[in-house]
Amino acid sequence: MLMPGILVAATGIGVGDLASAGFAGSKLGYTVLWAVVAGAFFKFVINEGLARWQLATGQTLLEGAVLRFGRAVQWFFLVYLLIWSWAVGSALINACGLAGHALFPVFGDAHTGKIFWGIAHSLVAVVLVRLGGFQLFEKAMAATLIMTFASVIATALASRPDWSGIVGGLMVPRIATDRAPDAAQWTLVVMGGVGGTLTMLCYGYWIREQGRRGPEFLRTCRIDLAVSYTMTAVFGIAVVIIGSGLDLTEGRGAGFILKLADRLGEVLGRPMKWIFLVGAWATIFNSLLGVWQAVPYLFADFWRLFRARAGNAPAVDMRSGVYTVYLLALATIPMLGLWFSFVTIQKAYSLLGAVVMPMIALTLLILNGRRDLVGNAYRNHPATIAILVGVLLFFIYAAYLTITTGRDVVS
Repeated sequence: MLMPGILVAATGIGVGDLASAGFAGSKLGYTVLWAVVAGAFFKFVINEGLARWQLATGQTLLEGAVLRFGRAVQWFFLVYLLIWSWAVGSALINACGLAGHALFPVFGDAHTGKIFWGIAHSLVAVVLVRLGGFQLFEKAMAATLIMTFASVIATALASRPDWSGIVGGLMVPRIATDRAPDAAQWTLVVMGGVGGTLTMLCYGYWIREQGRRGPEFLRTCRIDLAVSYTMTAVFGIAVVIIGSGLDLTEGRGAGFILKLADRLGEVLGRPMKWIFLVGAWATIFNSLLGVWQAVPYLFADFWRLFRARAGNAPAVDMRSGVYTVYLLALATIPMLGLWFSFVTIQKAYSLLGAVVMPMIALTLLILNGRRDLVGNAYRNHPATIAILVGVLLFFIYAAYLTITTGRDVVS
């Protein structure tokens, strides 16, 4: 019953969460813990609305937006998806390569090791997705998620946290400008980045794989999403705790994760370094495996809406040729990023990533607010409307900061 929510947590938690939460903890300490919980709650509200729309109408959110708002939405989504796929695919392959070389430094040259292990992780993920089917994918994701949580929580406990400080950081929201002049931006980094962005849309396809069709499954979805974002929040809290005990100088990318592991080894001993490295590897590979399985659904959904008349589009099938072609493209083309750095594409990705979350929130406000579409029983509750408006305003502000400062605080 909980598996789709576990997949959301496993895919949404990635190298960005590790790096940003760890560095924010180093700069701001426990004062940023409340932002972790708030960010997880924001994503829960959005994903609950997505599930409510799909179960009430039988349509994915992408399908509903295209049919109600026009083809322009569809083509914008395609542009965003292609750029996102390149940027995230390249980043994940690079991160897996770095993590693989850190665990198994069989090559004398780190660059060669990164290339080998990055390609190997991508191809293994393709095999698991394509040959193993959805059930093997679920089991692999659950296994690596257990490794992630066991190692990260063990590392957090080994750092001997101040429990009263943790309670205060969770219960008292504040921006700790007394600790860092850019405290507001790093608080937004933690709040906006926790739990993924585009991959949230994939939840609708995962619940279809489990046969959840119809409003009677809404309670089940709420339960597994609550578990999912509770897990996400616990993970974020643990990483902030780990970072709070360390003096770190930078906070982006997989390279930072390796530096964080080295620093943990200096402070807590070499065994904790390797325990953390195993968890970091599991986190990164989980994210790659989830993206490889889920994102082709989105392209297949775009393609079916492009080819079919409104209302006559067949359901997305992971055994289809379109799904397979996009899976192979996603797993191979971004490998070029192992040799080259495409700064322009990365900047475009940050810009598009900054605007996609407010667009999803606005779409849910409009579509789930219409009685003629979802029925009176499944319309947005006044409290839900207030929260979605707050989420919308938050991500608009985060998008503004991303665009004006160049720091990606959303995606």
